[in-house]
Amino acid sequence: MSLNAFFSLGGVVMLPLLVLSIVAIALILERINFWRRVTQRQNRLMREVLHLYQQNPPEAFLKLEQNSDLPIARIFLAALELKRPTPEQFRLALESALQGELPILKRFNTAFETIISVSPLLGLLGTILGLIDAFAALRIGDIGGQTTVGVTGGISEALISTVAGLSVAIATLIFANTFRGLYRRQLALIQEYGGKLELIYLGYYERIR
Repeated sequence: MSLNAFFSLGGVVMLPLLVLSIVAIALILERINFWRRVTQRQNRLMREVLHLYQQNPPEAFLKLEQNSDLPIARIFLAALELKRPTPEQFRLALESALQGELPILKRFNTAFETIISVSPLLGLLGTILGLIDAFAALRIGDIGGQTTVGVTGGISEALISTVAGLSVAIATLIFANTFRGLYRRQLALIQEYGGKLELIYLGYYERIR
């Protein structure tokens, strides 16, 4: 079956399902690019920054500025920009900056949830509409006649729309869960590296006090 025939047989719900699938693909590609950039550069950058901060804090600050497209770099910069803060102020700066980065880390989660929820419902709607057409075309005593074509078309619409709705929802769900896992891992890493930075700053603060 060709793609055009598949969409034509699926009925009216195939157009919104096509739109949802295109939106889902666009959002997935954006998130893949975002998380690829974060995961490839972040760990090495943080190890370098923590090492530099113990030896030469201005160099660590410069290194973070050069990588300010990463969320964790912006979080660290928010604390390091303060002028001789107390350890409590330093920690609060890290926590406040983290809260500001959460919408970026969780970006499009609501859109993914909407697509995952709406796609099967559109498939179900297509199923109902297809069955309505099938029963409307059914004429008792004319089995094997022209009405059989209408019944078959209605059933085809019902099945195809169901498959399309579930396919969009399942594919989006797999990627959405992957991104949620990356988000939780990112939070853990930010807390880990943030804790290490706090300890280094605490030692620095005790020396200069």
